[in-house]
Amino acid sequence: MASSARRPERRQEPLSRERIVTAAVELLDTAGESGLTFRALAERLATGPGAIYWHVTGKGELLAAATDAVLGTALAEDPGASPRNAVRTLALGVFDALDVHPWVGAHLVSTESHAPTLPLFERVGRQVRALGVPESAWFTAASTLLNYILGVAGQNAANTRRAAPGTDRAAHLGGVADAWSALDPAEYAFTRSVAGQVRDHDDRAEFAAGIDLILDGITALSR
Repeated sequence: MASSARRPERRQEPLSRERIVTAAVELLDTAGESGLTFRALAERLATGPGAIYWHVTGKGELLAAATDAVLGTALAEDPGASPRNAVRTLALGVFDALDVHPWVGAHLVSTESHAPTLPLFERVGRQVRALGVPESAWFTAASTLLNYILGVAGQNAANTRRAAPGTDRAAHLGGVADAWSALDPAEYAFTRSVAGQVRDHDDRAEFAAGIDLILDGITALSR
């Protein structure tokens, strides 16, 4: 009588802070901040909440680590890129990261113990310096770029979070364009004139065009 060989048990990957943060990002993407609980995280990782507390002290630290992990993807540098292209790549990386993970926008405000935007400011500032901007304008130029990147990318993420599931983008923009076209021409002459551009615009392309406008102005300072 042949004996059946017992299949060896699958070894669990050791629990680490990196695994916990990755699972937290996945939960935030699917269930939102309210769905990120240590109980849900423990179930996803097939462990107990106590084991997670060994690596992170609480939800605040976990949200900060998840935010850093998402933004970290935008910080990858291309050593051969020109300063202008480096800024564009960084900006679009942040825009794309917040578009995929819209919850990040709510956690970009610096606190006394955590400043998620500081690495972004450092990276932007280095490129501003490399563009030949006078030192007296470094802070203003870097701050203007960073404020635009985070402001527009964050607003786009907020719009994504507010949109009802199944919202048709073309239909939504068409409704906005129609509403603008119907405004009082005496009071809203300009707004009416760009209503058609609202109907057909692409958020990411408009964001990139704004970065180029700011870079044109910054570059002019070095001349």
